[in-house]
Amino acid sequence: MNTKLSNRVNEMATSATLAMAAKARELRQEGKDIIGLSLGEPDFSVPNFVKESAVKAINDNYHSYTPVDGYGELKQAIITKFKRDNGLDFNPSQIVVSTGAKQSLANLAMVLLNEGDEVLLPAPYWVSYSDISKLAGGVTVEIPTTIETDFKITPKDLEAAITPKTKMIIYSSPCNPSGSVYSKKELRALADVLVKYPNIIVISDEIYEHINYEGGHTSMAIFDDMKDRTVVVNGVSKAYSMTGWRIGYIGGPDWIARACNKMQGQITSGANCIAQRATITALESPPSKIQYMVDAFKERRQLILNLIADIPGFKANIPQGAFYVFPDISYYFGKTIKEVTISSASDFSLFLLEHANVATVTGEAFGDPNCIRISYAASDENIIEAMARIKNALT
Repeated sequence: MNTKLSNRVNEMATSATLAMAAKARELRQEGKDIIGLSLGEPDFSVPNFVKESAVKAINDNYHSYTPVDGYGELKQAIITKFKRDNGLDFNPSQIVVSTGAKQSLANLAMVLLNEGDEVLLPAPYWVSYSDISKLAGGVTVEIPTTIETDFKITPKDLEAAITPKTKMIIYSSPCNPSGSVYSKKELRALADVLVKYPNIIVISDEIYEHINYEGGHTSMAIFDDMKDRTVVVNGVSKAYSMTGWRIGYIGGPDWIARACNKMQGQITSGANCIAQRATITALESPPSKIQYMVDAFKERRQLILNLIADIPGFKANIPQGAFYVFPDISYYFGKTIKEVTISSASDFSLFLLEHANVATVTGEAFGDPNCIRISYAASDENIIEAMARIKNALT
């Protein structure tokens, strides 16, 4: 029946993170005790003050279609947040609210890419960057990194990847999956390369902005010579534990925002009215209101790094942000354990699911074939048990 489907969908990869989560759910339904460390979803409840604002919105009879690009009050809250947290100045016409940051990214790809345009992806990268770009006709160009470079590209790496067809670069900082964070100095060095190529648009995914353990967050858009060609993508899923509320947003040049508004008007129209009202409350609150979650993630980071250090063959950097570790597990390639020969990170991830009852995600989906992603957005008890299971399965 695939012959009746479009080439577009037949050529599209299934999201590896969602596929692993679905497989874990199936195994749980079969009675297996699976610990899920595959999804990037905080295990905290939505803060009560955000819930209360959602209830108030329902009682205040918010139920109608919303403006395509978001409520004016929400756009103002986003503008205030950009200024307060990032030192960035935007006006309402430069803001577009979408049904999650993933839609924001899809909008950008659809309005900016033509067939054959090249999209630079510093690897490892979030799994959907690649297929979102390809769906819009783009050709992805991976810029590889290693654990020794903390999974960050250098100016030399960037310049070597640029061709006359390069239209866009997409990166995240803090990075999903590596947790790496680009410093202001590092971003400035990359910007010094990009200023020589004025046709390249920068997409800066900052969804993990507040989950940063080592210092302040910097956006590429802070530089005057990059502001007019940088789009900042953000949302409330990670920092406010509002994954299912599906609110993302962009701040960028007027001409790009107008195009995203036009595109979104033909696809989904405006985002959910109740979630938008709750997001106003979330963004108007100071980041200190969610610091308890960041503190907990930092403690879990140290916990999981200590446990990983006891597992033979695992090599991990120290992630500075987000809530993932991305260990290099290539030590196991070519080895046979419990009658299973491991030839790739995908084999390794499936081995852990079957023999340790722990769900992780292969690094191949993130552009790094030597690693797996492990989320520590889980309880201490689950982290401890999961690492013990992995160690036992491998020894």
